Amino acid sequence: MHIVKYFREEDRGKILEFIRQNDFATLVAFDGEKPVASHLLMEFIEDGERLWINGHMSRANPLWKMFEKNPEVLVIFQGPHTYISPTWYNHVNVPTWNYQSVHVYGKPRIIVDPTETYGILKRLTDRYETTTPYRLETLPQDFVEKEIRGVAAFQIEVTEIEANYKLSQNRDEESYRSIVTHLEKRTDDYSHEIAKAMRQNRSR
Repeated sequence: MHIVKYFREEDRGKILEFIRQNDFATLVAFDGEKPVASHLLMEFIEDGERLWINGHMSRANPLWKMFEKNPEVLVIFQGPHTYISPTWYNHVNVPTWNYQSVHVYGKPRIIVDPTETYGILKRLTDRYETTTPYRLETLPQDFVEKEIRGVAAFQIEVTEIEANYKLSQNRDEESYRSIVTHLEKRTDDYSHEIAKAMRQNRSR
């Protein structure tokens, strides 16, 4: 990923938290002729310095079959993004777009153990069903087994992380404050999230 020096984020803790908060990601592999991508919910695992990403897709999705020919795949975690008007600067300039994005590269493997697949599905379900009684262990066993046979679970061993937080770090203080103020006047969540990230970034 091309990253201008002003926008490169290297704080490991912040990057990992960003991944956890934006876990619906894009998995990219190569089919031998062109890049192929799927949008999937991911589980991020941290064990000391070692990092993994777990996920699953329908077995009808051909992407998982490409892992054998892909020694490395790319997972893109996209955060908030929004338009920045040049009228907010104290000088003549051009429009731009502020955003936060993390690229994770890693070695993929298909999970063949049904018990390991069950664990991945259970953790995801438990995470998103905290306010309901829905649990895999309360479902009919034959139904769960059938569903597990229908998915291809995978794990990616992380080899590299790149984080690009384009938050107007290259602007002077007056223009920076103006951008934040205008973003906070908007009504959409992404503009507010970028404004919040800008406030936190400039306060470091």
